Amino acid sequence: MKHSTIFRLALAGLLAAPATVALAAQPMMYEESVARHEESRIIQSPIGGIENSKWYDYRINVTETQKELASDLRHSTDIEDQRDAWGEYAHELKDNRQHYVKAMEKKGYRVPRVYFED
Repeated sequence: MKHSTIFRLALAGLLAAPATVALAAQPMMYEESVARHEESRIIQSPIGGIENSKWYDYRINVTETQKELASDLRHSTDIEDQRDAWGEYAHELKDNRQHYVKAMEKKGYRVPRVYFED
């Protein structure tokens, strides 16, 4: 490679860096923070250890919801589109979880909970 080509590549990298830093410095939207909280509540193993159709439906729904978020964010054109995408994602995750928990409660299984006392 010629020195001028290397210089141009290095210069392009330096000029692109501030834009990357500026994007990373943006604060998280409220809708995204709510969605991230809902993500942390995704059930990782089947309730009661029962791998039934309800469990598989729940996992499929979570995966589809994640794919939909990625698609919505990819096609967003402004901040409102992003906010809508994150808000819908949080709502869908919560709805999927509640539906699965209620279905399992009807079968006599409950989500284990841990309570802390002083």
